[in-house]
Amino acid sequence: MSIEKIRDFVSANQLEFLDPLYTLLRQKSISAQNDGVVDCANLVMEMMKELGITTQLIETEGHPVVFGELMDPANTFTLLIYGHYDVQPPEPLEKWESNPFEPEIRNARIYARGAGDNKGQLVAQLLGVKTYLETMGKMPINLKFVFEGEEEIGSIHLASFVEQHKELLKADLVYTSDGSLHESGSPTILLGVRGMLAIELEAKGADRDNHSGNNGNIVPNPVWKLLDLLETMRDKNGKVLIEGFYDNILPLTEYEKQLLKKLPFDKKSVGEKIGYPQLEMSGETYYRKLTMEPTFNICGVESGYTGEGIKTIIPSTARLKMDIRLVVNQDPIDIFNKIKAHVSLHAPDVQVTYLGSMEPSRTNAELEVVKTVAQAVHQAFHTEPLIQPAMGGSLPNYVWTKILELPSVIVPYANFDQGNHSPNENIKIHNFLSGIVCTAHVIHTLGKVAREN
Repeated sequence: MSIEKIRDFVSANQLEFLDPLYTLLRQKSISAQNDGVVDCANLVMEMMKELGITTQLIETEGHPVVFGELMDPANTFTLLIYGHYDVQPPEPLEKWESNPFEPEIRNARIYARGAGDNKGQLVAQLLGVKTYLETMGKMPINLKFVFEGEEEIGSIHLASFVEQHKELLKADLVYTSDGSLHESGSPTILLGVRGMLAIELEAKGADRDNHSGNNGNIVPNPVWKLLDLLETMRDKNGKVLIEGFYDNILPLTEYEKQLLKKLPFDKKSVGEKIGYPQLEMSGETYYRKLTMEPTFNICGVESGYTGEGIKTIIPSTARLKMDIRLVVNQDPIDIFNKIKAHVSLHAPDVQVTYLGSMEPSRTNAELEVVKTVAQAVHQAFHTEPLIQPAMGGSLPNYVWTKILELPSVIVPYANFDQGNHSPNENIKIHNFLSGIVCTAHVIHTLGKVAREN
């Protein structure tokens, strides 16, 4: 069988397969700081060229996109593989047990910045292509690759890139490997993502900080101004009170509800792994809240003095940053305008600043191509995959489903506790190798179905 040939090849070459991953992990590519990004893009290009992939570096107004093709006119199906080569900053460095840019193996895991998010999974995709070519020969489908360098800063220019290159990006399915397997360790197929809107609220009091005794009750405190505003925006049960916030949300289909009910849930284990052992909710509530409901999160607050001891001042400014996760049919710009209207009504002197956004996305779970990928993943991992209508986080998936109007599946390869964006980020070696097997077998299965049709 093809799957056994693929597994045997990966097993025989597992040490060799670590080399390109180590090379990529050693190369910095911190998009937020523009540190090593272009060098990393060129490195990815070289890796692709070694596999016979026709590549080009396509400039954007920000960091470049690495595009590649492996095409045969005789093939009738085209798979577009997406990933990103940029990483988050490694800070706080003192929390790392090893150099974040010098991969180290501990407890059968590779530790480095980008090991799980997303270099480990990107390399697994490329080595899956290599594995198929070495074991099965000629590609049964056409492959296109889009590896961007701005995912960690919101994929700022990916939408414009896709808009400008629609013809180049024509395909039948988009395949992404990013994120984590399910907490249970089961393989997962994610069919959508929540969107995101990032904003800042700023309130001002006096022109400068004031003595809290000499001018207390005289000079207004902008922190209270923001607190009073927040009370009008969200109730104590978490319901957002902004007019029209929940309008247009696309309800779950009956099939999607059944998929959510099938997802396993170990409350104690999840609580421990996210560092919140007090977690109290059912599995159904957990998945609904995590993937199918919007959030209204405060992710940063800045005002006054927060050092050792106390400094008795009335601060002159107060700022808070929010990331608001959105679900299908919530438009980020529409939500931003509704927030501005609400603030204008309740606190007209508070400034609202748009920081960025990403649209939500969801692919129909009942498509035949989704079932084909599920079959391939099942065989690759020896376990039936969990199919999740959406993930809790945000990826620029809408550029495929909305701009290109293509179905899109996300098949994560990294372990649930990969620690992405945190110190000691890692990927289990088993997960990395399984990702290679999975990529190769997805290619094989899609090719088989394409020939039959």
